[in-house]
Amino acid sequence: MTSERIYVGSYTSQDGGGTGIGFGTAEELVVAVETTDPSFLTRSADGRFVYATNELEAGRVSAFAIGDDGSLEFLNDQPTDGAHPCHLTIDPSGNYLLSANYSSGSVAIHPIAADGSLGTATQFLQREGTGPNADRQEGPHAHQVTFDPDGAYAVDVDLGSDTVYVNTLTADGRLEDVSRLQVHPGAGPRHLVFHPAGGAAYVINELDSTLTICSYTDGKLAVTQTVSTRPDGATGENAPAELLITPDGRYLYGSNRGDNTIAVFATDADGLGVELIQSIPSGGNWPRHLAFSNDLKHLYAANERSDAVAVFTIDQSSGALTATGTPLSWPKPVCILPL
Repeated sequence: MTSERIYVGSYTSQDGGGTGIGFGTAEELVVAVETTDPSFLTRSADGRFVYATNELEAGRVSAFAIGDDGSLEFLNDQPTDGAHPCHLTIDPSGNYLLSANYSSGSVAIHPIAADGSLGTATQFLQREGTGPNADRQEGPHAHQVTFDPDGAYAVDVDLGSDTVYVNTLTADGRLEDVSRLQVHPGAGPRHLVFHPAGGAAYVINELDSTLTICSYTDGKLAVTQTVSTRPDGATGENAPAELLITPDGRYLYGSNRGDNTIAVFATDADGLGVELIQSIPSGGNWPRHLAFSNDLKHLYAANERSDAVAVFTIDQSSGALTATGTPLSWPKPVCILPL
């Protein structure tokens, strides 16, 4: 079991939910700061600040300063001008915080001040479109915003219209469209990761349990392969959530909610093809976010519906996972951020 310190984002407004962001080790957590529905967390590159989505109907993003002991001090928050922000990231310059409003299908951009606090939004970008799944794709649903390995392009992923948008971020904090990838209809793209070498990207699709592999050149994505996130013969409802890639680009890890598994994929030498090599129980019910430990020897899984954070060791030669110890109990965990 790893002894490093972690923050845990969670839902607080659900029945049985907690009161804020957890902090501690995978053996014991305490509340670092009280805040409402901090469903996704990220940290500044200098390690001084943590930012959280407040996944509410009137969405907010919150800024916190990190104390020497890991405690969090609330700095301020800003509205995202959208509903239920579920993901955020900091641009490579460290000047802007970008967040994805799931329910309303939009992206908000806030400037980051020198003291870590957030300024008034520089842009609120409303996406449009629908998909064939009448229940889940009646409108746009922004699920992630991230950057490519070079930091040249920002990407936002829209589950509602099966679209991945590639953009540039201007110096004054505005996204400008460069290209768009249409994933196959009804896929429901949720999260994307890039191969560290930059020539490939991978999209995990929530609505049909698939992984879409793409080539990536000069801000343009093109599909090269689509595979299932489930073993042959898997049945029942399933909804993938998070996707991770190792820093060497050899292995991918995806969470399957429903099957309650973690899918492990090996990538081809060029990154443009993958193979499912393991499907292992996630250590609980409804695995959301996955995260690597800082030494890359362990993987954390936040099992939302069983109030459990599970830890796995990673075989450094094969990429395979092995469960360790007893999962840590914590209410409605949905995001893990190692300190």
